[in-house]
Amino acid sequence: METGPNKVIDESRQGEAVVMERENSGNGKKLYLESYGCQMNFSDSEVVASIMNENGYSTTRDIEEADIVLINTCSIRDNAETRVRNRLTEFKKKKEDNPELVVGILGCMAERLKKSLLEEEKLVDLVAGPDAYRDLPNLVEEVGTGQKAVNVLLSRDETYADISPVRLDQGGITAFVTIMRGCDNMCSFCVVPFTRGRERSRDPYTIVQECKDLYNLGYREVTLLGQNVDSYRWNLTSKGEIKDEKLPTTNFAQLMEMVALVSPDLRVRFSTSHPKDMTDDVLEIMAKYENICPYIHLPVQSGNTDVLYRMNRGYSREWYLQRIEAIKKIVPDCAISTDVITGFCGETEEEHKETMSLMELVKYDFAYMFKYSERPKTLAERRFEDDIPEDIKGRRLTEIIDLQMKHSLNSNQQQIGKIQKVLIEGPSKRSEDQLCGRNGRNSVVVFDKKDLEKGQYVMVKITDCTSATLFGEVIEKCEPAPSILS
Repeated sequence: METGPNKVIDESRQGEAVVMERENSGNGKKLYLESYGCQMNFSDSEVVASIMNENGYSTTRDIEEADIVLINTCSIRDNAETRVRNRLTEFKKKKEDNPELVVGILGCMAERLKKSLLEEEKLVDLVAGPDAYRDLPNLVEEVGTGQKAVNVLLSRDETYADISPVRLDQGGITAFVTIMRGCDNMCSFCVVPFTRGRERSRDPYTIVQECKDLYNLGYREVTLLGQNVDSYRWNLTSKGEIKDEKLPTTNFAQLMEMVALVSPDLRVRFSTSHPKDMTDDVLEIMAKYENICPYIHLPVQSGNTDVLYRMNRGYSREWYLQRIEAIKKIVPDCAISTDVITGFCGETEEEHKETMSLMELVKYDFAYMFKYSERPKTLAERRFEDDIPEDIKGRRLTEIIDLQMKHSLNSNQQQIGKIQKVLIEGPSKRSEDQLCGRNGRNSVVVFDKKDLEKGQYVMVKITDCTSATLFGEVIEKCEPAPSILS
């Protein structure tokens, strides 16, 4: 999956145990659940918690009282896998003191490294791929009979549409809602098509109902999740042909409008878009509804057409810049972020400079920037040599980061003096006397607490900034919209 726009999730929550205490009158057993990587993994963990809860397991934040430990993993970059291996080694030591403890691994890394983790390193008892979560109770039973339990089969149909996720941030304000699974793009650097399978879209009416339920639980923002949300198609083939004439069809623009109509107080975001698939109708729906946030995460990966061809991205530098032009024309105040990979196979100094020149043209509000990390079983591993020395990758990455820091600071400085609508998400990490939230452009805003509470919308005048954060003073509270009852 392309990295998503929620900076808190992608960075500071990397490796955090996203669990909650949940009472259950079933078998009294406890599940400790830990998630790594992209928003999709955190969303999947909520599905897993729901499935296990229905089978008598309550979740716990205390690993010492857990009967089962499950780690939901990411294979996008090597350092993510390294962190998971280190964590599994810690759990293996705990099993020495508690032989009955069941340790399992879920998600992308599970599918890719099942043999190594189960048989060679003996780090886990259970392996379940992204499409096998319904089978988890059975897999746990298999472990109880002394077997190693594995299910990494991929599905062309599974969307978990009928499962109501257990929200792992009790009392939360923002939530992720998965609208599709899998990926049909074959970017040469990416393992996702091999670990999550082909694209399939979820029934739009179950998505809308989930968003209504979230609103009534007090959530005030949803992020629609997919590997490539722009290719969401309900009852449509990839060629745009209707699958079942008796059923309605829905594309992503139509779905987003349906969710926006749940309530004007429910903010709508989405992640992640693909430049080759983003159409003007999506932008026009964004411009139509005030509660659809003016923010788009549009990964470019490289600013050079030849590198993009080697990456199998399906667009050129010129095509990408045309999409940027359309965004700025149709949604004029839209914030734009991106992903950049530096040091991809065969990247020349001139090609690197073209990435920097594209960044100068677009002037992203923020970006996720990485050195290329070759992943096993990808097209790039089979076709190309990872031939850029690490010191050159590092130097190019530093140059890109420095440039983006300048652009991010300039973007935030332009917000000073403006009054913006902010959704309060909770206390600021800087001070107990301050709160923080995000504006529609996805920028973090910090302001004095006063008598305010999380979940409220407030109008904030921006008074200062850093490259990552806006600071302001609250001008007024916003009146809430009526609740949704069905």
